[in-house]
Amino acid sequence: MNKTDLIEGMAESAGITKAAAKKALESMLIDIEGALQKGNRVSLVGFGSWSVTRRAARDGRNPQTGKTIRIKAKNVVKFKAGSDLSRAVN
Repeated sequence: MNKTDLIEGMAESAGITKAAAKKALESMLIDIEGALQKGNRVSLVGFGSWSVTRRAARDGRNPQTGKTIRIKAKNVVKFKAGSDLSRAVN
């Protein structure tokens, strides 16, 4: 499923236009991104939660040359599925 498919599904199940569904989805994604940028956790009970963690700098290996390279530290987004979502896919 891609973004277009999701928008179409949202519009159909909510009985709204595709334009309204697109606006709602994009608004939600912007709000989640903004919260994560501030370091906050976003939780949708039953569905899951997003959080930001810091990945430490580490040594890696260039697969073409075999040379050791230094990989910089960075923030990564993690998603943990909620209990309802986990049950639905199992």
